[in-house]
Amino acid sequence: MEFDKRKKATLATMSSPEPDKSPKGDVDAPIIPLLKTLNTHPSYFTTSSCSGRISILSTPTTTAATATTTTKKKAKGGNWVFITHELANPNSVQNLIFPLNPNSTESTQSCNQENLVFRFEPLIIAVECKDCFSAQKLVSLAISCGFRESGITSVSHKRIIVAIRCSIRLEVPLGDTGMIMVSKEYLNYLVGIANEKMEANRKRSDGFHDALLKIGFLESEIDRGVGDFEFLNMNEDLGDQDCSLINGGGDGVQLRGEIKEETSNGVPELSLPIKPMVITGEPIEKLYLWGHSACTLETTKNPKSVLLFGGFGGMGRHARRKDSWLLDSVSGQLELVDFANSLPPRLGHTASLVGDLMFVIGGRADPGNVLNDVWVLNTTNNEWKQLQCGGIEFPHSHRHAAAIIGSNVYVFGGIHNGIISSAMYKLDTLNLKWEEVSVHGQKPSARHSHTLVSYDSRLFMFGGFDGVKALGDLYSFDVHSHTWKKEKMAGSTPYARFSHTMFVYKNYIGVMGGCPIKQHYQELSIFEVGSSLWKRIKLNSIGEDLFVRSTTSVVGDDLVIVGGGASCYAFGTKFSEPMRINLLPLVSLAEIRDETNDETNTRIGKRSNGGFDTNLEGIYGRKKIIPLRWVLRVDKKHAKPTKDVLKKFGWLDTERKVYTQENGAHVCFPITKEFVVLYQNKKPGLNEGVDEVNDVNFQEILKVSSSTRALDLLVASGATSHADHVVKVRKASSSPLKVMKEAVASLLNRHNLTSDLLEQLPTRWERLGDIVVLPMNSFKDSVWDSLGNDLWSTVAESLGARRLARQGRISPTGTRDSGLEILVGDNGWVDHCENGVLYSFDATKCMFSWGNLSEKRRMGELDCKDEVIVDLFAGIGYFTLPFLVKANAKMVYACEWNPHAIEALRRNLEANSVADRCVVLEGDNRVTAPKGVADRVNLGLLPSSEGSWETAVRALRSNGGMMHVHGNVKDSEEDSWTKQVSKSIKEISRSEGYNWEVLIEHVERVKWYAPHIRHLVVDIRCKQIES
Repeated sequence: MEFDKRKKATLATMSSPEPDKSPKGDVDAPIIPLLKTLNTHPSYFTTSSCSGRISILSTPTTTAATATTTTKKKAKGGNWVFITHELANPNSVQNLIFPLNPNSTESTQSCNQENLVFRFEPLIIAVECKDCFSAQKLVSLAISCGFRESGITSVSHKRIIVAIRCSIRLEVPLGDTGMIMVSKEYLNYLVGIANEKMEANRKRSDGFHDALLKIGFLESEIDRGVGDFEFLNMNEDLGDQDCSLINGGGDGVQLRGEIKEETSNGVPELSLPIKPMVITGEPIEKLYLWGHSACTLETTKNPKSVLLFGGFGGMGRHARRKDSWLLDSVSGQLELVDFANSLPPRLGHTASLVGDLMFVIGGRADPGNVLNDVWVLNTTNNEWKQLQCGGIEFPHSHRHAAAIIGSNVYVFGGIHNGIISSAMYKLDTLNLKWEEVSVHGQKPSARHSHTLVSYDSRLFMFGGFDGVKALGDLYSFDVHSHTWKKEKMAGSTPYARFSHTMFVYKNYIGVMGGCPIKQHYQELSIFEVGSSLWKRIKLNSIGEDLFVRSTTSVVGDDLVIVGGGASCYAFGTKFSEPMRINLLPLVSLAEIRDETNDETNTRIGKRSNGGFDTNLEGIYGRKKIIPLRWVLRVDKKHAKPTKDVLKKFGWLDTERKVYTQENGAHVCFPITKEFVVLYQNKKPGLNEGVDEVNDVNFQEILKVSSSTRALDLLVASGATSHADHVVKVRKASSSPLKVMKEAVASLLNRHNLTSDLLEQLPTRWERLGDIVVLPMNSFKDSVWDSLGNDLWSTVAESLGARRLARQGRISPTGTRDSGLEILVGDNGWVDHCENGVLYSFDATKCMFSWGNLSEKRRMGELDCKDEVIVDLFAGIGYFTLPFLVKANAKMVYACEWNPHAIEALRRNLEANSVADRCVVLEGDNRVTAPKGVADRVNLGLLPSSEGSWETAVRALRSNGGMMHVHGNVKDSEEDSWTKQVSKSIKEISRSEGYNWEVLIEHVERVKWYAPHIRHLVVDIRCKQIES
């Protein structure tokens, strides 16, 4: 409501005939259409703007300002001598600076000398956004349109402000009112450059406006998930995390909330291991995709393979793809399928297999090109063909869902021409005709990013996004009666989600992944069609995978998961690796549950090839109780191969210890619950054909990937499962998070505060020396304030920290001061050792980046024994120290203007015993940097060091040298950026009178700085060209 009130008041002011608060007094005419488009959207309104301007600014000189403002602390700002928001007229500027009549009142001459600066400034718009997600979407779109310096500049519980801007600026001093230092020709040259930049600025602004209109901005269709990227909503997807995570405080992102484990009927709750696939043949990065499609092939040509097509991501620059990949689900062999012709790249499409034919429908080729075409791939001869379908015209659609029954492809929902749909379409693949299905019953709401599968003659649909919220409903559709039915949700129902995946295995329908991401671990929600019951199954995963817009393919008893991921300003772009889950325990679990519910007291034991302890009845009485822990007992001679087998298939319970019985004659291996389920169902007939086990058999089992074969060999070896009465549990050290959670829980209990606050505890933190640094968003709820210093001392003690701090925002000023807040401890000075170099600095005043570790190591590995180096942005010695300590530079000139960083730099030079080989130059490097002395110049400033390229050229020797130029670059523009750097350095060197050959020797990709923005370093070699 407050947002709407502010928007109404702001728009009323804009439409008022009264002048606004800007010096000009009104809105710049060239961007009025753009502002109107932004302001029509319910999630945005503009608070200030400038369309771009060419100006000459007059500011008081240092001496004049001192003389006239001796009693004031701040000098006067200045006045515009000339300003235009259109192309500048060179004659008008000439007449102003070089008037025909020097005594004219319009002359720039005055009794008080003032500096004159010629400037071009590009478009900048400040936009208030309704929520964090809306801000993310707008920033992403602005960056894609060339406004690469756009970002979220302010995030609080009241207001979220986005700045749309770019870096095509120009600022050149002309002299002062007493003496103009440039010629008329040079002034004309500057006006020409400024007009070129104004034209580029106008084209970029128009492109941004067009992009807004293309995505239906006026119709409020910049909805979540409509674009190529799956952005995680910080308010919803990440629980109660503060939105400030978006602007760089990503260390505190807690991707998951908690779901309790369940048990039923005394049967141990099933958990399934999820294992990464070993990919061979092609780099695994080829499968870093989302929004792609996958079909399981069961042909003799490609048995048990998954055919993947399209999607977004891939190796190198992430983009929409048109590649087709064949993945062998058993061996992990990945092969690029080469077609004579292929369809355009896309994502958000569907692919459905009818016999040997795969039908690809719709999708999105680019933000302004949503498709309605139908292509078919003949998987026997690898030929693509675009179909000309009859019947009604299928709408341009993406993010719809499709499923096959018979020869018909059913398509529901999606985004049709910018509108979320609830229509059902059917493609008859025999007659190639489209039909809109007339449906009855309980019709589902419009949605996109949902899932649809077929089971017998019914379709089942789950979840999706309706433009406002994620959905958690399950519908079935009878293809004979054309009737929708909303299924009753019983059991442990899955949470609402979209961009998830769905599959059918025997009489189960599984749902996995999607947004929002809430649980502490991955889970699989299983719907048993016969009983209409939901069950949640925990997936034992090593990492934190993001199965968002991924695909699942059932191959035999295995579930193959490929791709998935998300983009988020808190932690950048993340893709998931291919995974596999064996689903066979689902069937065994159902069998055990049936036996458990049976009122008869039939004994479980007495299975000849064993499985279970024949004395269970004597141990537990006649009432059937299944032990919670089990071991697998084998002869000593089979111990090692048995252990290898159990480890290979994830059946060894690593939380318990192995022990021996009967004086070492038998070895007992602790086994997992899922293995118990599998092994007790191995009946005598299952191992027919398996002779007495020997070493050869076990060598065989270590090579195959079939769990069924492995079980047969274990049974044949005489391995028997028994209740574990010894239970030798490994001593597991509690994680720091668990210790902190217990300590804070006790503190909350003493103060009678709700334990719900524990969900807000940070799951990640950093260490700077002996300081533990909490993420920026930690403990921001006002309730925590009531605990005072008790909270901080409790957290510090639980984490074993002498000092505790909370991260703050880096100052946007040129000195980039740290915003770290000390919570426990006296000061922020820390000692940090990295790559054999000691860094000492005040963490509350100086920033420190771990992301540059590899680049600092690279600089330290150079041979600089006889070199003089100029480091134009030395800071605390980030690169200066590796040059001196590791690369053995002869001399380093370290330029820095932050006094706190200089204090740390001097201390670090002494601590590393290299002060005698370094000259610290305090101030602006454009003034202080030496000239003509350097063999190598380092320009380690982000987002751009362009303002000092000229300084770097002047610092090199006359015969040239090496330059390391840092910059933040859009991944699609890496080549053009490196070429532009090389071209600019060459032009600058010529203007300085050098005849250099300028070569790009290497481009180092240091890290991802933001989604699609890389931190790059280009190594430029400048060589004197001999006459």
